[in-house]
Amino acid sequence: MPESAAATPGLRARIEAVLHRQWFGTPTTARRWSGACLRPLSWVVARVASRRRQAIAQARALPRPAGAPVVVIVGNLIVGGTGKTPLLIALTSALGQRGWRVGIIARGHRAAGAAGTPRLLSAQSSALDAGDEPVLIAQRTGRPVAVGHDRTGALRLITDRTDCNVVLSDDGLQHLALRRDLELAVFDARGAGNGACLPEGPLREPLASALLMDAVVLNGARTPAPVSHSRVFRFEVQPTGIRTLDGTRSWSLEAFAREFGSETIDAIAGIGAPGRFFSTLTAAGLNIRPHALSDHAPIDPAWLAALPARWLIMTEKDAVKCERFDAGLRARCVALRIEAEVPAAMLDWLEVRLRG
Repeated sequence: MPESAAATPGLRARIEAVLHRQWFGTPTTARRWSGACLRPLSWVVARVASRRRQAIAQARALPRPAGAPVVVIVGNLIVGGTGKTPLLIALTSALGQRGWRVGIIARGHRAAGAAGTPRLLSAQSSALDAGDEPVLIAQRTGRPVAVGHDRTGALRLITDRTDCNVVLSDDGLQHLALRRDLELAVFDARGAGNGACLPEGPLREPLASALLMDAVVLNGARTPAPVSHSRVFRFEVQPTGIRTLDGTRSWSLEAFAREFGSETIDAIAGIGAPGRFFSTLTAAGLNIRPHALSDHAPIDPAWLAALPARWLIMTEKDAVKCERFDAGLRARCVALRIEAEVPAAMLDWLEVRLRG
């Protein structure tokens, strides 16, 4: 049975919650001691990651193959969601409006079929098989999406099978074999947490690696930059509406809160930073009962149907995992749609770099 089938978050979700408190919470004596115990492993991770970063920098110095699309990685230096997926969706749309033919590659985290041969998604692709983020990106952008743990194979596939002249990679900053022309490191208000590498902290590689990125992109107008990079851009993520999963009803977030704000609503979030989703709902005036699942966790329909509230609200990333549930359950489920607003200055800079 999937880990989310229980009425309480699974073991993975509880471990993630403990680690997030360790990484992003206020330092305490217990956390200092646990951090000290994990520090030797973090030193190993940092050393290996630094060597990988040097190899990536050397590979970037090589000329791009003739006729190959420009590859832009939109990724994280920290574990967990920073808003990179809505940013990537917004960049895909904006670049398309400016005449670029955009393709997307993604890993398909925790997807049953992503470990095999990379493949292009279709309208019938299942989130369970291909991954929640790739399916959501494909649905929102309408552009070709190649998914697979072998990102180099996914890039080769989308290059051979489409006419894309720019490819955006949903994460992959640490993927040594993946060719790249531009690297964007996305941070949210959590910054770099305690500044340590895994497992003592949330960093996949030392924070100094951000200085080697082409730009640091911050989610939020007041988010402080974790490093003094010479090129920093900001974007905002805003809720734009709520719809039932069966497509029969829709509201603005404000209208939904006015109509149902007096009820208790079960809120489900299987994302890297579920607290951000819950805070958005609370700030809108909704009375929620939160259910934080682990990132990319599958959702069991029996567990979902047993929740007592009339309305079950979830992220779009979770909603794509529920598309094959029965109609009655889908009529109870609503998804909050969000969109990133990318500044024109960032798009102008990106276009200059894409043109070489």
